[in-house]
Order: sequence, then structure tokens, then C-alpha cells
Amino acid sequence: MKWLWPVLLVALIALPWWGSDILLQFGIDALLLATLAQSWNILGGYTGYASFGQSAFYGLGAYGVAIAMVQLNLPFVAGMALGVVFCVVFALLIGVPVLRLKGHYFAIATLGLAQVAGAIVSNIGFAGANIGLVLPMLNNNLLFYETALGLLAAATATVWWLSRSRFGYGLIAIRENEGAAAVMGINTTLYKVLAFVIAGVFAGLAGGVHAYWITFLDPAGAFDLTLNVKMIIMTVFGGPGTVFGPVVGAFLLSAISEVLAAKVTSIAALFFGVVIVLAVVAMPRGLADLRRRIARLGLGYFADNIRRNKL
Repeated sequence: MKWLWPVLLVALIALPWWGSDILLQFGIDALLLATLAQSWNILGGYTGYASFGQSAFYGLGAYGVAIAMVQLNLPFVAGMALGVVFCVVFALLIGVPVLRLKGHYFAIATLGLAQVAGAIVSNIGFAGANIGLVLPMLNNNLLFYETALGLLAAATATVWWLSRSRFGYGLIAIRENEGAAAVMGINTTLYKVLAFVIAGVFAGLAGGVHAYWITFLDPAGAFDLTLNVKMIIMTVFGGPGTVFGPVVGAFLLSAISEVLAAKVTSIAALFFGVVIVLAVVAMPRGLADLRRRIARLGLGYFADNIRRNKL
């Protein structure tokens, strides 16, 4: 199966030359969602902190681009840099107190981050307040596709590095047993905050690309909580704590959701809820672990997971 990833990479690179405009637009959206899934994977998959606040960083990155381009007349690259600054500052300010919480307390605390950030932006006139900002239009889907693909490649390379680095091993140790990791000499607070910052930066960059692509931004769209639910489902479905699992989950679920939305809208609205229930109950480690387990246990893999969940 080692040949599969180079083939997929070549197909993604070549898509603008063989795909239609509609497929290209779908590709941009899927690549950005995959980047968001990878950003959540850094914190939720490797560090073990299930964050519901990644959409806050997505919105901050988007507003960094919008403010730079609309209010300051700066280029897109400068807007992306400003968005990164917003995300890093926000992560450092919020990360230390929030990451002291664990389990469902941490999840609940992060759930309010997007709402807090949205409420702040809504009251800043320079950021467009509740009305929002209209960005300059750039009719160049190829550029956005290549940018989104490069961003996903950077996020995946970062996750690959984490899976093999001392820093990544420290995050995994925190996920498995934070107390034991601290006893072993790992600065758990520093590691968690750094993971929070890295995850936030990639989410913010994805938000910046999306803002310029759709050319309009308001607090409701920028800090959408359902976006955070999507990235979690995609990561869990593909395989949290793995390098390529979130990417596979994002592509597959995006494609299925797009088909359902075109055929039966009412079913598409329920799709992600059904997926997360089935994934957690029947294959809690995602598709990345499914092939190996099925080869060894057969269908008993699903039965064993269902039995463990007492269903």
C-alpha cells in the first residue's frame, strides 16, 4: 500500500488539469477541511485534548486576512501573517489557563472560545462588527487550490514530524498518562501550549485562505461551531493520532456529504451525526487502524468494539 500515497499526491497535483471547475471548487473545500482535521489531530489525536475551539483560530486567521486586505490595503500574504499573529497571541493567552483543565471540562471550556472570539469581533468596528467585511475578488480557483494543497502538505508534514520527533513522543506520553509524563521530566505545560499554538496556526491559515476565496466574512460564518464538529468527525473517522488518517477521513466524508447534499438534502444534514456515532462505537481508532484489525480479527473487530461500548 506504500504506492497509494504517491499516486494520490500526483492525482491531487494534476486535478486542476483534468478536473472540471466544480471539481476544483470541491477540491479547495476538501483540502481546507483536511487541513483543519490535521490541526485538530495535533491537539486531539496526539496530545489527547479534545478541543472544540479550533473554529476560533479559523475565524481569527480569516479576520487577519480580511482586516489586512480591506482596512490596511495590504497583500494577501501579509494578511496571512497577521492572521498567524492573531492565532499565536490568542493561543498563548488562552492556552495556559484552559490547558490546566482535563477531559470534559477542557472540552466545555474550549467550546466557548469561538463564541467569545466572535462576540469580541462583533463589537469592533474596524473588523466590520456584525456587518462583516467584503474582500477583493480574485477569480483564480487554481491559485486557491494550489495554496490549499500546499497548506495541507505543510500540516501533514508537521504531523509526520510529530510522529517521529522527541516533541511528538512527549505529546503522546501526555495523551497516555500526563502524570507519568511529568514524572519522566516532560514539561507538560510547555508541550501542551506549543501543541495548542501549532494547531491554532494551521487552523488560522486555513481560515485565511477560505476568507479570500469566498470574498466575504462575518462573525457568524467565521466562528461557526459546526465547522469544529466536522473536523473532529473527520479525524475520528480517519484515525486520530495517525499521519494520514485525518486526510483520508476528510476526503471521504467530504465527497459522501457532497453527493448526499446534491441528492437528498435532509439525509445530508444527518450524515455527520450518524458517522460519528458509528465511528466511535464500531471503530474507535478510525480507518487507519481498521485494515490491520480486520485482517487479524475479521468482523469480530466490530463486535468486540460494540461489546466494549456495552451496546
